[in-house]
Amino acid sequence: MTPFAITGVQMYVNALHSNVEGMIQRIDILMARFPWTQMVLFSELAPFGPLPRFAQPFENETVESFQAAAIKHKIWLIPGSMFEKTPEGLIYNTSVVINPEGEIVSRYRKMFPFRPYETGIEAGTEFCVFDVPEVGRFGLSICYDIWFPETTRQLTSMGAEVLLHPVLTGTTDRDAELSIARATAAQFQCYVFDVNGLGAGGVGKSCVIDPAATVLHQSAGQEDTFPIEIDLSMVRRQRETGMKGLGQVLKSFRDRSVDFPAYDRASGSDAYLHSLGPLELPKQGSRAGLRLDGPDAMRPGTFSAAEFKPGGATVTPIKETISSG
Repeated sequence: MTPFAITGVQMYVNALHSNVEGMIQRIDILMARFPWTQMVLFSELAPFGPLPRFAQPFENETVESFQAAAIKHKIWLIPGSMFEKTPEGLIYNTSVVINPEGEIVSRYRKMFPFRPYETGIEAGTEFCVFDVPEVGRFGLSICYDIWFPETTRQLTSMGAEVLLHPVLTGTTDRDAELSIARATAAQFQCYVFDVNGLGAGGVGKSCVIDPAATVLHQSAGQEDTFPIEIDLSMVRRQRETGMKGLGQVLKSFRDRSVDFPAYDRASGSDAYLHSLGPLELPKQGSRAGLRLDGPDAMRPGTFSAAEFKPGGATVTPIKETISSG
């Protein structure tokens, strides 16, 4: 057995004032209540909320205060994320991993900003995995990243056994996101810690899921501090023998007979995606994505069979258009 105790913190996030002091207080309280905690995870953008106007350089007093808290309590600390402003003026959504010695062992810039809503936020390009000595390997992604299974695919291919996933979801798609979190745990045979905020930080409903897709904890819509002891030997056994002795999905993917042409941008196999129109905000009364009058009318999101060439192969043209719905 390889036990490790992680506490998630679902807290109210203010959009116009710093939440850092409240985060430090909650760490003090949870360590008094649950002194066996070894890692603490907050929600996305918990320190300063969702407004990019509060972006600041990566090295700042806030990070130093979190480093001091990690040293004080001898914990691993991931304080959600903050908007980082680079010397060039670029803004990233950045998370930091602090070890019990107060050292920054890794940082991660969100790969998929929630576009087209999150305008002006740059996308990161580097994956984040880190090792907790004598415990295991952890991977970090942020919110919308999990909607793209390729992100978790890479992290688990690099050996991640636990996915730490701070989110800020205050929208009506939270239930869909919970389904994705559970599917992610099953697909990649890993623990998923999905921590959302409240107020300007989200609608709550944080969750913890084990590699068998069992929900170990589900928060509601109020503040919640939830310590969960995980067993990484379960991850290793399940990856070796399959979920419940059944699907060995990581090994099946490793031994696959196919490469996926959709990932080759020069293959032409993603022609349909290029027919969907620009990535932009919907407008009032928009009919984008809806069939226009007439059986042969083209619309955004459709393309003729003559244009559809899977894998680059020629397809005999037909009169009908292909529709996604």
